[in-house]
Amino acid sequence: MFINAYFTTGRIIFIVFFVLAFGTLIFISYKKDIKNHERYYKNAGKKVAIYGGLIVAIFIAIRIIFGN
Repeated sequence: MFINAYFTTGRIIFIVFFVLAFGTLIFISYKKDIKNHERYYKNAGKKVAIYGGLIVAIFIAIRIIFGN
């Protein structure tokens, strides 16, 4: 019932088209820019993982210290 009320056939077609087009454009853009990624963003994944993990750890520590 929920799906029928909010997702009409036209909206579903639009969503599918949008996701496919957006994904394709992202993939093409990434492939064209891969040399710059290797040059300017070397080890960026490691940095994001470290800083992201640090933020999550701080958030969990704050939640434990101060409660809910």
